[in-house]
Amino acid sequence: MGDLALTTFSHFAKITVISTSLLALSACASLNPFSGGSNSEASATRQASRVNGAESVAVNRYIWAAALDVLNFLPIESVDPFTGVIVMGYGTPPGGNRAYRATVYITDPALDARSLNVALQSRSGTVSAETQRAIEDAILSRARQIRIADGTL
Repeated sequence: MGDLALTTFSHFAKITVISTSLLALSACASLNPFSGGSNSEASATRQASRVNGAESVAVNRYIWAAALDVLNFLPIESVDPFTGVIVMGYGTPPGGNRAYRATVYITDPALDARSLNVALQSRSGTVSAETQRAIEDAILSRARQIRIADGTL
C-alpha cells in the first residue's frame, strides 16, 4: 500500500507542476508586446518611452515611432527599446512587387541622421544603397514631422 500511495503522490505532483507551469506561461503570453496583434505597433512605441529602473531608454522616441510608421507594411518580429533595435520580417510595400525585411538600429537619443541605421534586405539579397538611404531619409523626415506635431520644439 505504501508504494501505491507514493506513486499516486508522485503522479499528482507532476500534474500540479505541469498545470502551474502552463498557467504561468499562458499569463506571460497575454502580456507579450511582441505577439504581433493589432496593438504590436502601439506597444513597441510605448516601450521606446518607458524607464527601466533609474536608467531611461537611450533612443529617440520620434525616430522610433517614425520607423514603425514608415515601415508599417513589415511585420514586427522583435523590438528592444533599450538597445534601439527593431527587427521586422518580410513584407511587400503597397504598390510594390518585391518583398523586403528590415532591421532598424537607433543608436542615440538625438534626432539626427547619425542616430539611425537601417539594414534593408530583399529575398534576393541586399538592396541598393540608394534604396536604403531613401528609407532612412523617409524615417528621418517622418520623425521631424512627428516632433513638430508634438509641439515640443
